[in-house]
Amino acid sequence: MGFDQRLADMLDEAMLKRPLPPTAAAQLGSWLDAPQRGRPYRNGTGPHSVTYSPHHWTSVTPWPDALADRSTTTSAQVSREQVVEVFRHTRPGGWTGAFTASQVWGHGRTGYGPHRTAAILAPEAIPVDAERILAEAVHRLNTVGPSSAYTTLLALKGLGPAFLTKFLYFAAKARPETAGLAPLILDSRLARVLRAHAIDTGEEAGYTWAEPIAARIWRDADWTSHRYDIYLQWMHTTTAHLTATVPGWPPEPDLLELALFDGAWKPGT
Repeated sequence: MGFDQRLADMLDEAMLKRPLPPTAAAQLGSWLDAPQRGRPYRNGTGPHSVTYSPHHWTSVTPWPDALADRSTTTSAQVSREQVVEVFRHTRPGGWTGAFTASQVWGHGRTGYGPHRTAAILAPEAIPVDAERILAEAVHRLNTVGPSSAYTTLLALKGLGPAFLTKFLYFAAKARPETAGLAPLILDSRLARVLRAHAIDTGEEAGYTWAEPIAARIWRDADWTSHRYDIYLQWMHTTTAHLTATVPGWPPEPDLLELALFDGAWKPGT
């Protein structure tokens, strides 16, 4: 079937109104209680860390002082809170350094991370002022909202939604004056959870067309700013539901992002 925005809107509306099924809340609650999974993040996701190889990042400039020395050949770790601190201390003209920190955390050990980040900051095909675009995105995040900032960052060649939303997430964590809903990371793992949940929701509502529409709007990449806005609405609404129904679930929505990324709940299973 062809794509119909009206049907997509109907499916979005149904998702935003439908609370999580009891089985989902139970699975997420079990994840929160597990010592090696959610329990370390009951008081915030700040300790959530990734491992990276500093010496693989020698081609990327600028390099934040808060990250490990790139002359070392050993691995290092960087946490969400460390990246937030980089953003918190960033001044005008320094957003490319903060961007680098978000990409190091985002790529971890991924081999192409350093090359891709260097190419974004100094593109060869169509040169753009990365610092200006990043600064404009932060300004729009603070004055208009996440969707506008999301659109602004799409001007950076080679920067896809999964990694531009990491920049927005850390920028907002460091600067609480963000307009609108707090940004969250959206990647293919999160999109697949929302896709499966959208299909379940649509089938429950009797929408025989739910599966192809869900596959289109919650595809693995290239989400529109509108789709990102729907994602944020759902994540914030669902977090409020979990806080009210799951003992000990905190009100910060990035815990739900981490839980879904970690496979805490798989709709349809």
